[in-house]
Amino acid sequence: MSSVGAVNQTSYYSKAADTAAKTSGKETTNEAEKSANKSEGVVYERDSSTKNTNYVKKNSALIKQLQADTDARLSQMRSIVEQMMSKQGSAIGKADSMWRFLADGNFTVSADVKAQAQKDIADDGYWGVEQTSDRIVDFAKALSGGDSAKADKMIAAFQKGFEQATKSWGKKLPDISQRTYDAVMKKFDAWKNGTETSEMES
Repeated sequence: MSSVGAVNQTSYYSKAADTAAKTSGKETTNEAEKSANKSEGVVYERDSSTKNTNYVKKNSALIKQLQADTDARLSQMRSIVEQMMSKQGSAIGKADSMWRFLADGNFTVSADVKAQAQKDIADDGYWGVEQTSDRIVDFAKALSGGDSAKADKMIAAFQKGFEQATKSWGKKLPDISQRTYDAVMKKFDAWKNGTETSEMES
């Protein structure tokens, strides 16, 4: 169903973003520990203090914007699903139960909800393949400071988030999610290999 696809996009995007954020935090801590433990030799490392201040601020603003936007969309979608479940005698025990309820497909959707879902997952919709994949990759770039050398770690975080979303869904994710996954991986590869035009320059 269209509504299922729209809701599911919020699930794995949120999980992937959260995983990437946690990975980035651990990475920063590990780098600090490595630096503190060095007692011999001279090793060149990129100095974060040389980064353009405006670039860093732009990354921070983008991260906050993406997180706030996603939280708002998730809250809106959860409210709609709760109303559906309430009318049909079901209840949400935790987040996973909502995704499994939707994955089962044993529910009816009002005309206005269906119309909004179809709009959201259209090719040019908010939860469509292009916009969703763009947000995920932009989020990863912001977390890494635009350093493509960290692309592999961001890719691993995204893949872990996708796997977690699949578990919450309870079965193979819908086709739109698979196509979004492919689009994200393609864009990660382009970033990693330097075959894209950066949109995050200061």
